[in-house]
Amino acid sequence: MAEVRFDGRVAIITGAGGGLGRSHAMLLASRGAKIVVNDLGGTVDGSGAGSSEMANKMVAEIKAAGGEAVADAHGVDTAEGGQAIVKTALDAFGKVDILINNAGILRDKSFMKMEEEDWDKVMAVHVKGAYNVTKAAFPVMRENNYGRIIMTTSAAGLYGNFGQTNYSSAKLALVGLMNTLKLEGARYNILCNTIAPIAGTRMTATVMPPDMVDKLKPDYVSPVVVYACSEECTDSGVIFVAGAGYFSRAAMVEGPGIVLPAAKGITLEDIRDRIADIKKLEGAQPFGQANDQVARIISALSKAG
Repeated sequence: MAEVRFDGRVAIITGAGGGLGRSHAMLLASRGAKIVVNDLGGTVDGSGAGSSEMANKMVAEIKAAGGEAVADAHGVDTAEGGQAIVKTALDAFGKVDILINNAGILRDKSFMKMEEEDWDKVMAVHVKGAYNVTKAAFPVMRENNYGRIIMTTSAAGLYGNFGQTNYSSAKLALVGLMNTLKLEGARYNILCNTIAPIAGTRMTATVMPPDMVDKLKPDYVSPVVVYACSEECTDSGVIFVAGAGYFSRAAMVEGPGIVLPAAKGITLEDIRDRIADIKKLEGAQPFGQANDQVARIISALSKAG
């Protein structure tokens, strides 16, 4: 079988100075991609002044391994920053084929103790950051009729985690962004998928025991991420789960449901008496878009008469 290659492809990876971003960058570069290493060089909670040191160090590492890369230290949390990151790619390599939205911060607190600034900053980096860079890269991809975009969600976003209302909200929002980009990008050969990684990084070291951090190497996550960036990947709108050699797909699904006679009026007692049937997930299915779900409801109502 031929090796999966990225010769001639240009990839932007945000937050690539360490952790998962570093691992994605090294693997892509080893397969021939030209890399824009974006990293603001800030702290885990996003405070303090940024620095280009982490991005420059990563570029040096890629070049030492025989790859090609340039550094970028713009923040993702402003539109100007997103545009500047894409401009770095265009100035250095003339195009953008791949975008991995990986930059993130943590400001964990219980909901009662969370300040508005903690909420806003996490949303700004994760959600607005992914929007800003994707917004700038999307027209370039559309012009070239090719693009691969990766969002980074989390088990906290998919299932919740105590003390992370800001982070979990932001991470699930990125799934919604993917779900619509997969539709708007389809005619231009722009695919958008999401990774839900389980990895020991500078961020997760604050919430994981040290022995678990050591076992969950970012290198174990990157293969599925980089595959999803390849020409061979034809999936779009998929959430890939990965960690320590475990790979799976997560999905939002809807159970078969029931139909109650609306014309006769639906009471609270009707809901109470059928709540177990309403909650059943046997035979559940995902939907490709919102209209598919609406069509299913209309079909169910028609069959019920």
